[in-house]
Amino acid sequence: MMRILERRILVTLATIFVAAACGVLGTLLLESIILIKSAENKVEQDATNILGLMDGFLDESRSLLTTMNASGYSSCSDAESAYLRKLLFQSQYLRDAGHMHDGGIKCSVVLGKTGLPDTKFEPVVTFANGMKVYNGFSPYYPHQETVFGLQLLDSFVILDPGFLKRADLITPNRAATVTDPQTHKTIHPGRNLPSVNGVIDYANWQGPVGTRLFATRCSIRYPGCVTTYASIPEILSAKRRLLRVCAAIGGLTGGFVGFLFLPLLWRTRSIVSQLRRAIRRDKLRLVYQPIVNLQNRQIVGAEALLRWTTDDGLVVAPDIFIPIAEERGLMGEITALVVRHALRDFGETLRSRPGFWLCINVAATDLADPGFLPTLEQTLEWSAVSPQSLAIEVTESSTANHTVASETIRRLRQNGHRVHIDDFGTGYSSLSYLHELSIDAIKIDRSFTQAIGTEAVTVSVLPQILAMAEALKLEVVVEGVETELQADYFSGSSQPMFGQGWLFGRPVPVELFHQVLADEEHNAAVPADAA
Repeated sequence: MMRILERRILVTLATIFVAAACGVLGTLLLESIILIKSAENKVEQDATNILGLMDGFLDESRSLLTTMNASGYSSCSDAESAYLRKLLFQSQYLRDAGHMHDGGIKCSVVLGKTGLPDTKFEPVVTFANGMKVYNGFSPYYPHQETVFGLQLLDSFVILDPGFLKRADLITPNRAATVTDPQTHKTIHPGRNLPSVNGVIDYANWQGPVGTRLFATRCSIRYPGCVTTYASIPEILSAKRRLLRVCAAIGGLTGGFVGFLFLPLLWRTRSIVSQLRRAIRRDKLRLVYQPIVNLQNRQIVGAEALLRWTTDDGLVVAPDIFIPIAEERGLMGEITALVVRHALRDFGETLRSRPGFWLCINVAATDLADPGFLPTLEQTLEWSAVSPQSLAIEVTESSTANHTVASETIRRLRQNGHRVHIDDFGTGYSSLSYLHELSIDAIKIDRSFTQAIGTEAVTVSVLPQILAMAEALKLEVVVEGVETELQADYFSGSSQPMFGQGWLFGRPVPVELFHQVLADEEHNAAVPADAA
């Protein structure tokens, strides 16, 4: 008992731990996916926004450069400087404008014409229209990290570095770059941006690359692309507190669900273990329900029905433990037990009454079990009972695997057994299918019987089922007969009709069944006038 208790405690703790761990992992995974998806959308939106700013800057730059080159003012004159100062004051993106010659600065609205650096600047990109792009004016503005400029003819403009810094949306886990889609040269490198070679080859591309998310958007008006990125580890690291809270909630939820699952687990484990023990200790029992000839109400057979009561006195219905047995591979043992008990209980009756038959139910797994037929033959030989006295009932659904079912049924009938299709009308059978299976009888499901005398749709199907059986020369066993109205519905048929139900007798232990048979024989032997 202590070992069982210790094992149960260990299983309980393990179940709660596993459920909590699954809750933690599942919640972390789900929240991480949500965060990454949100970051992916943000990266894509950043690229779209920055591209819009870039197009606006280029629009304004091209307009000002065109105006400067066609202004009519003398280059670097005071009048031009005053004119350009007015234009720059109205500009949204530009900070300075002036003239260049051979890479050097000639004059600037901001710095004037004297004291200019001697640096010769080199463009990073020259477009087909002659416009040159610079990102190295830092000596010109020594306190700025990046100074971005454009030149057309001898005129140049400079983007406000402060605005560029704002537009980059640079954060610890996000940056942007601007590239030429033709040469893949970097126009503006951004900050902390990893290599994007291969990413910018695709216009309007986005997605993960390694541990980073990228989004590339290319202008339809200018030869430039914007690529933004975000680091997945840094995104998750920035949300550590949120992830910890989610993990805690997931762990508590998972542990609680695991705790709620334990009763079902113990019940299932208990049923399975007790069922194994009941089979091993031969604790399953059989009851028998009479089958009568509907024309004269005489008992012609019996169906063996399995019953199980656990050690705790709990009665477990076959609808519960039979599916468990099939799932756990126990049906072969159960069927062998049923055959053994049934032939032991009715061996003498079957040997002394050749017209009497005993029905046993087999599962789909039995039909596919290569050991089923040999075991059946050995048990019949041991009990000295003719195969003709033992009817094998297979459910209609168990014949879904047509090839296996057809071959097993063929061998059963070849050995002399009667074969019945149980619960007929609820599954797969058709006229041609029944003919191929070559069976002896069909058992009409109780749902059809219970519909007699009502307006249920199933009543209209009964004549078709009976006509099908008559066409194939099949016997008919009607299940669930509880009233005289139901019995009379079938008793007038010219084909062999048998009934089974509470009207003729409930399932009873073998001793009571034999007493019913003895009473029937005694009543048949007493002359009518004596009665």
